[in-house]
Amino acid sequence: MQTSDSRRRRWTRGRGRWAAALAALVVLAGAGTWTAAADDSAPLVHREDRMMRMDGVSIDTSYFTSGGSERRPAVLIGHGFGGSKNDVRAQAEKLAGAGYAALTWSARGFGKSGGEISLNAPGREVKDVSGLIDWLARRPEVQLDGKGDPRVGVTGASYGGAVSLLAAGHDKRVDAIAPVITYWNLADALFPNGVFKKLWAGIFITSGGGCDRFEKQLCAMYERVAVSGKPDAAARALLAERSPAAVGDRIKVPALIVQGQTDSLFPLGQADAMAHTISANGAPVSVDWIAGGHDGGDLESGRVENRIGKWFDRYLKEDKGADTGPGFRVTRTGGIDSTDGAVLLRGAGSDHYPGLSSGDRQIALTGAGGRQEIQGLGGSGGQDGTRDEANGGAQDGAPAGRRTQTFRNPAGANPPAISAVPGVGGGLAQLSTLGVGLSLDFPGQYARFDSAPLGSPLRITGSPTVRVKVTAGQGDAVLFGKVYDVAPDGRQQVLPAQLVTPYRITPAQQNKTVELTLPAVDHALDAGHRLRLVLSATDLGYASPAEPTTYTVSLDGPLTVPTAPAVKTASAGLPWWTWGLPAAAAVIALTLLLTARRRTATPAPDPALADVPLQITDLSKKYARSADRYAVKDLSFRVEKGQVLGLLGPNGAGKTTTLRMLMGLIGPDGGEIRVFGHAIRPGAPVLSRVGAFVEGAGFLPHLSGQANLELYWQATGRPAEDSHIEEALEIAGLGDALARAVRTYSQGMRQRLAIAQAMLGMPDLLILDEPTNGLDPPQIREMREVMIRYAAGGRTVIVSSHLLSEVEQSCTHLVVMDRGRLVQAGPVADITGSGDTLLISTAAEVAEPLVDKVAALPGVGSAVRTDDGRGLLVRLDGATSSSALIAELVRLDVPLTGVGPHRRLEDAFLTLISGGSA
Repeated sequence: MQTSDSRRRRWTRGRGRWAAALAALVVLAGAGTWTAAADDSAPLVHREDRMMRMDGVSIDTSYFTSGGSERRPAVLIGHGFGGSKNDVRAQAEKLAGAGYAALTWSARGFGKSGGEISLNAPGREVKDVSGLIDWLARRPEVQLDGKGDPRVGVTGASYGGAVSLLAAGHDKRVDAIAPVITYWNLADALFPNGVFKKLWAGIFITSGGGCDRFEKQLCAMYERVAVSGKPDAAARALLAERSPAAVGDRIKVPALIVQGQTDSLFPLGQADAMAHTISANGAPVSVDWIAGGHDGGDLESGRVENRIGKWFDRYLKEDKGADTGPGFRVTRTGGIDSTDGAVLLRGAGSDHYPGLSSGDRQIALTGAGGRQEIQGLGGSGGQDGTRDEANGGAQDGAPAGRRTQTFRNPAGANPPAISAVPGVGGGLAQLSTLGVGLSLDFPGQYARFDSAPLGSPLRITGSPTVRVKVTAGQGDAVLFGKVYDVAPDGRQQVLPAQLVTPYRITPAQQNKTVELTLPAVDHALDAGHRLRLVLSATDLGYASPAEPTTYTVSLDGPLTVPTAPAVKTASAGLPWWTWGLPAAAAVIALTLLLTARRRTATPAPDPALADVPLQITDLSKKYARSADRYAVKDLSFRVEKGQVLGLLGPNGAGKTTTLRMLMGLIGPDGGEIRVFGHAIRPGAPVLSRVGAFVEGAGFLPHLSGQANLELYWQATGRPAEDSHIEEALEIAGLGDALARAVRTYSQGMRQRLAIAQAMLGMPDLLILDEPTNGLDPPQIREMREVMIRYAAGGRTVIVSSHLLSEVEQSCTHLVVMDRGRLVQAGPVADITGSGDTLLISTAAEVAEPLVDKVAALPGVGSAVRTDDGRGLLVRLDGATSSSALIAELVRLDVPLTGVGPHRRLEDAFLTLISGGSA
């Protein structure tokens, strides 16, 4: 038996059938709900939902596994603040498919869990995690390192990332962690350097559902600080004791730390503190700076989740060959993709994390003079294009180059300067490396110091520092420091990552040299550009003193800039044209040859099917790297205009593979798909008549719903008049919400906006894959009405869904699949039948003469074979009971395996795909 400590030393030394799931449902009755979730090409993943009691509080959980009964490590995945376990379901399914037991839960006060929000209090949310680990220790498929000690890792983003760190500090059974964009010290995050981060703190409270949802002392603390505008010692202590920093010396497990560069809530300094502390404890640490963050931008979810998986492979599965990546990695912007306008991202890295002050370079600054006008998008100078050399509007006649400057804190701290705006700045912050920025600094409210033009390019990687002396006319001086990248003409300035750092300088610290640590960034400046240090009296995101006063700032040294010389950007390779032009000629020639041959083999349009939205004939697709295993086998069905067709089947039935082939994303191995008579091939022109909604759509959160749709249609390059945007919006039924920013939308509104996006151009065939995921019952009803309204105009909708009751209410026709094959197809009424219809399942195919004999029995109105031939749908005329019918069937030697009432879709579905066990 291994102890927890010996387990920590290890890293220093070096699919199931649906019937089985139904059986499990019976076993687990009363304990939880057993469902399944899987991609057609991946192992079948089972999900068990259950409510667990933790100290009298109900905690909503989901448990994901795949494969057999062999023991495997477990991973706990926490969700972000304001979310629930549903937000991390996809990651849990992915980890389960990779051989882990994954457990997700909704934290106290969120989702369906009970209790109050306590901000990861050790005796509440953190204790809940230990309770979940206790439960994992009792699971027969979870690997143990000792009695009651499962092999377990913890990951999560933001709120969930913090609980992963706290769990490692409070529970020695945790073996590895991967916190993402989270905090080390929540007091430092919300009260940096003694300044109240009022905008983010307010968002915290509202996204948690309001003050009443929080533990009372947290609500009282917030209201006290919000009214005073200044955090007190008690507030700091309350947040600090619930922070990972409080148990930092006890976190001694391998940690992959992922932090966001566009994050004014939890900036890079929070990750720096956790990295240094955990590394000092002797644990392996890797740090990854991603492009996005809480302010928006690209969160690089796919790459990050893959890296987390490798991290757990190494430290939970003990796979020494797992590539956990470099000790430090940072995502950098490499330009704009001319094909789609997306920002190009490139990785840079080094073997070891350099911290925030590696490769320091001294940059001399002078009081630049030059009153700065309000800086807007891309920056601007004075209205006439000249510069006013009046030293920030502070002292008339002050000479340029002065190192002491005086400026005002306005009454009420208004108007405030603007740097980051939560949820808005992320895209702009990422574009700051391309010379686009957003900054608002008001004349007379800041001091400004400039460097000389740079003689060579410079990349800042870390936190610049500067020493200054500050005095205030009265009370504390509250300043906001930022470093701009100023273009050679002086008229354009960029604020890297839109970040600013606040400082509270008390009277005891005034008129003494203090060192200011400026925002940590990764930003490249071109030769000829200048660095500009700005110390502002106000900032929109923070609380400043309401009393007007005067600040005086003097430089006491150069600007120290970290360059992290060991961090190398991945090679971009040779310019594309050095190899692309010769290669393109060869590719074009080969393509012309191949397509010329294909054109002779491509089926011609079938005029007889010109008005048929979809006909699938003998469609087959093998699993990758398999010669005889099929994801879809000999599938045939037809869809007509005006139908709403439900595509049903258990996970692994082949639904997703069928939809991918229908959308031209992958090609079949046999058979064909025709849309309005045209054979489907990747890029086929007829696909312009097909609209699709799969998973969800990515929207720019700061733009309105209308603007997002217009931007999407512009990207297609098709004429605006062809979008039919008003018609799509009327069907989607978003109303006045179209004018609001998408970040204010509920999940249901986002789903409807995504459906509207798929409807743009009013495609004749609309494909919807799980459109009601994550919606509550009223939202599901609204989505049902959207589909019905769309088909009512003579168009066709195909919807894949697991919600059988919704399919029964919204669909006119059904196709039921199981293990890649068609089980049944037809109108919903024919498949569900009426109250006097029975579904008879048989062990062998029923011959037509036997069907005729059953149909001729007294009291039988009709009898027809199911599509697979291994069953009968028998309608009774009321004169015969089901028991009498069974007796007659036995007399006729019908090989019965099940008889079930054929009334609800759920009954029919489960009977059809369970092989007949009624």
